[in-house]
Amino acid sequence: MRNHFLRAAAADAAEVDTAWDTNADPTSLFTGTPQNWFYIGNQENTPEDLFFKPDGTRLYIVGSSGDDVNEYTLSTAWDVSTASYVQNFSVSAQESSPHGIFFKDDGAKMYIVGATGDDVNEYTLSTSWDISTASYVQNFSVAAQDTTPESLSFKSDGTEMYVIGDANNVVLQYTLSTAWDISTASYTQGFTVTSQETSPKGLCFKSDGTKMYIMGVVGDDINEYTLSTAWDVSTATYSTNFSVNSQDGTPHGIFFKSDGTELFMIGQQRLAVWQYSLSTAWDVSTASFTWPSSDRLDVSSDETNLTAFYLKPDGTKLYATGFTGDDVNEYTLSTAWEISSASFVQNFSVSAQEGSPHGLFFKSDGTKMYVAGPSSSSVNEYTLSTAWDISTASYVTAFSVASQESSNTRNVYFSPDGAKMYVAGETSDAVHEYDLSTSWDVSTATFNQSFVDTTRLSFAAGLFFKTDGTKMYVTNRSTTTLYEFALSTAWDVSTAAVAHGGWGYRFFSSSPRGIFFKGDGTKLWVSDQSADIIYGFTLSPR
Repeated sequence: MRNHFLRAAAADAAEVDTAWDTNADPTSLFTGTPQNWFYIGNQENTPEDLFFKPDGTRLYIVGSSGDDVNEYTLSTAWDVSTASYVQNFSVSAQESSPHGIFFKDDGAKMYIVGATGDDVNEYTLSTSWDISTASYVQNFSVAAQDTTPESLSFKSDGTEMYVIGDANNVVLQYTLSTAWDISTASYTQGFTVTSQETSPKGLCFKSDGTKMYIMGVVGDDINEYTLSTAWDVSTATYSTNFSVNSQDGTPHGIFFKSDGTELFMIGQQRLAVWQYSLSTAWDVSTASFTWPSSDRLDVSSDETNLTAFYLKPDGTKLYATGFTGDDVNEYTLSTAWEISSASFVQNFSVSAQEGSPHGLFFKSDGTKMYVAGPSSSSVNEYTLSTAWDISTASYVTAFSVASQESSNTRNVYFSPDGAKMYVAGETSDAVHEYDLSTSWDVSTATFNQSFVDTTRLSFAAGLFFKTDGTKMYVTNRSTTTLYEFALSTAWDVSTAAVAHGGWGYRFFSSSPRGIFFKGDGTKLWVSDQSADIIYGFTLSPR
């Protein structure tokens, strides 16, 4: 499966040269496969719930940022990677904090539950499944039972309605004397889920009513219950659960394919719909998610607080550092520039010089290595007697940057001739430029000037320059953004100016750190400290 953004962008490959240009949606540039997700951040920043048309060809997402419902079409039924945006419908006149969504099985009615009105709002669609034809009908208050309703569901014939609330952690059941008419609803009973989840967000039922599923943000999991009497929540008993934390730490909505073999989750951390396969239908303990097998490298077995990384100029070696192991890890790539082909070789401890390594750089011939970090507030220099073999590294000297960056030295970079050194600092909100009277010898460094940007560099982490020095790139771990700056005078940071608004990395990481470009600018890699993963992106052609 391939992300629809990537396919659309491919049509423009002959017209647009995107090398060194990060002015694009990162989800459109990630080429790893398979892609069992769909990014919705372009439409909604606080997604709450999701619903599919019974044949899997339409997807609906409700969110509390836009206070609307967003509609998508799927070119391949039940394959979220093929989704494309169609339109939206505002529900703000009825609910300014919509949390849950449900449709009648024929698409002629839509229901929205929200935490502002504490009610369920009913809409009629003159054209089934087309939200642009929706019109408000009426509402039904659930405030007497819960003041923070999160999600809702209906019995297949519309005679029972269910609401999950975050205030009391109870599944509320209502009987409708007239099917699908919420004005005829009356509360009958409830079922507490507190033992499994104290902040429930999502609610879903098996099509025959014999199973119930609750999603929550405390456990970051889906809890499955068996109902001995179909559709009667008072007969529910807990069965099992399935964690979705690896995909999203703030899960909100869930939905099942009609046959129970596929499960979909939407989360607020990464702003995406995630798709899981169940080897046994309706049994969440058998759910699995398949991560991409290319353009992605997980280094968590070697480092659990990944910060910086570096690639050999021919793409056959990768080096990564972090502040758990306080070492540099070396990998060999069996396929040049394909990080998923990396295999661990060895590591080299730098703890004697730096107890929290955040920056890593190599001389172009592999005979020098540099490590920077906040523990020493220094750039530490090492000599490698065998180029690119870190086992032959030996400490040489250090250069303190404490006068410019006293406590949060994050990364280091050198000009190709080794005559200039740059350090990113999080406390100073700056990139500092130094001149080296002897190339590659940090002991000869003298401070030149700084480029300060209190907004974009406030949590500066990764640092990289275009090979000709006319562009500078910085990752911000707080805003999860990669910023690109243009330098009117090459290698002179005082001439830096923002090139464009920034590349939002939120889908891939909650804490982006290191950044690296292939020498021709056609590939970009960014590391994520929270998951200890390096992601690769294709910039040109696309």
